[in-house]
Amino acid sequence: MPLDLTDKVERVPLVGPLKARLLSNLEIFTIYDLLHHYPFRYDDFTNTKKIAHVVFGETVTINGSIIKSENIYTKNHKSITKVTIGDGTGQMDAIWFNQPYLSKTLRPGLLTNLSGKIDWFTKHLVLISPEYELIANRQEVTNTIHTGRLVPIYSETAGISSKWIRNRISFLLRGGIIIKDHFSPAFLSSHKLISLTEALNQTHFPQSPARAKEAKTRLAFDELFFVLLASHLNRNKLKKQKSNFTFNTTKYRSQLNKFIQTLPFKLTDDQTKAITEITNDMSQIKPMNRLLQGDVGSGKTVVAAVATLATHLSGLRTLYMAPTEILANQHYLTLKSLLEPAGVKIGLLTSSTNKRAINKPRISNYHVVVGTHALLFNLEETKEIGLVIIDEQHKFGVEQRTGLLKISKGSGNLPHLLTMTATPIPRTLALTLLGDLDITFIRRMPKDRIPVKTWLVPREKRDAAYIWIKGQLSTNRSQAYIVCPFIEESEVETLKSVRAAKKEADNLIKVFSPLKVELLHGKMKPNQKEQVMETFRLNNVSVLVSTPIVEVGLDNPNASIILIEGAERFGLASLHQLRGRVGRGTKQSYCFLFTDNESPEVNTRLKLLEKYNSGLILSEMDLRNRGGGEIYGRHQSGFTKTRVADLTDLDQITKVNLIVKGLFKRNDPILRSNWLCGQIKQLDNVHMD
Repeated sequence: MPLDLTDKVERVPLVGPLKARLLSNLEIFTIYDLLHHYPFRYDDFTNTKKIAHVVFGETVTINGSIIKSENIYTKNHKSITKVTIGDGTGQMDAIWFNQPYLSKTLRPGLLTNLSGKIDWFTKHLVLISPEYELIANRQEVTNTIHTGRLVPIYSETAGISSKWIRNRISFLLRGGIIIKDHFSPAFLSSHKLISLTEALNQTHFPQSPARAKEAKTRLAFDELFFVLLASHLNRNKLKKQKSNFTFNTTKYRSQLNKFIQTLPFKLTDDQTKAITEITNDMSQIKPMNRLLQGDVGSGKTVVAAVATLATHLSGLRTLYMAPTEILANQHYLTLKSLLEPAGVKIGLLTSSTNKRAINKPRISNYHVVVGTHALLFNLEETKEIGLVIIDEQHKFGVEQRTGLLKISKGSGNLPHLLTMTATPIPRTLALTLLGDLDITFIRRMPKDRIPVKTWLVPREKRDAAYIWIKGQLSTNRSQAYIVCPFIEESEVETLKSVRAAKKEADNLIKVFSPLKVELLHGKMKPNQKEQVMETFRLNNVSVLVSTPIVEVGLDNPNASIILIEGAERFGLASLHQLRGRVGRGTKQSYCFLFTDNESPEVNTRLKLLEKYNSGLILSEMDLRNRGGGEIYGRHQSGFTKTRVADLTDLDQITKVNLIVKGLFKRNDPILRSNWLCGQIKQLDNVHMD
């Protein structure tokens, strides 16, 4: 049977089960994955020269016949493989270290290409460890894949080299598989795109940098097209659904306004606008699917509380899911203080509360249930859920988010869905990854929020920083977080300088004596974590040493200092999230960034925290420097994994988005093609199951 793109990669000749297992480390499982394992750079071996004309220091390709091949052994029993090649204009040696098997491959009389850098060795010009490629005859000199051209270099794993990958991809592209383009020639021409076959050939074995760029443009277009197509499909599917209830704004608006007036603070204009947009959505027949995005401390929870009250007034219940027990507990306490005076009964369900309960909690016992992912497994299906709220939505996988919606599938309708995030999502990512969501922004912070002062502390000022922090804690009776990247010390050599929370806590007990220091990390038992957090909230602990578990969840207005060890190991967005743990009270707050890394690039990046307090600006810089997956945790979040598409290229994303919109607007025949029907089914499985 002929090979197909969906076939397992082990069907490719010379792959087999063993190599297939190794390829899985590179996330290559099918032939499609192998063909779309793109090179991350190219070695330029296009400078072909005769031996008589080579110059020291240049990178060249020479072609000739092997005259002599031998292994030479040094006094230390190391081998040097020496091959002499001639091309009619002269002779040259090529040498390899500790690869004696090459003398059996590069035998006298064979025609070969050698590509590498000209260097000196024993007072002679030689090629040291060049790439080699045996040539069957002179006609094949221009048809090489390892030498004499732009040679692709791939991400590798043990047992899988770039040379091996090139061989297998070359086999496929030279007739091993038929690649059918999913776009018509007319479509490609109208959008100035090359064919898929040409794009794959030119990305793996480009004739020139310009052709490689053309290939990248086409392949990036495909990636963005599929992602945006999924967003539009999700949006269209949601439009056909009906919501569990429609909020009667005329009937209940006065009660919502009365609740808002009783709050101990005045809402910002952005909060008021957000409430209006959300309640308007909830008054529609189709279910709400809205993202509420606001910086750390911008007041999203209060907005969610108003939406929860609106659901309660309509006679239905709310599920509120958070990614960690710490954050779930925090929301539980906040909602109790806000909503219980209004007659709303709040319940808490996490893995630890479930263990303590004799019977599994039922949503019918509460108007609102706050919990972690335990909500997915411990609540019965019910028709009474009118609203699902998911906080820090990017920390949940797609399956977890949609699983909550399925809890109420018995009614045939869907609850309204409000997702929230304090991790600012740049506009380009919002367009590509969240195109099926309506987005509400809370841009302005409450007036009483004092910006946190941030300092990058050099190694020589570390002790002075400790003394200053201790003085602040003693004088102002404030509290501090000290965040370490790990729990235990790492055995990995490159990480030994990075502080570990357990050891650092022991050190800091001495540094901050007689102030009390406690430790908090994710491996502690739930009751231990609760006890530590409670003592910290009650100001019975001055310094809380923690792993990044505190990134979301702890809300202690008395904490005014956060010190982040190994700051270079965090992205800008994560550092901004951690910084948001302080500055929640009336005191001036401070953030100290500690690093032993003296790289100018690292210091330049961290100093951006001194300059900017905007999470959106910092996340956009993170996106440019680190990529969307690195920022948001692509495997956990459901965020798109793009291989070549630039998620910072707003112009390209906007262009592709308009193309996809146009296809739906005119009901283009491409949407009914066999190929796209398959893509739609696959995208539905990923995004809507």
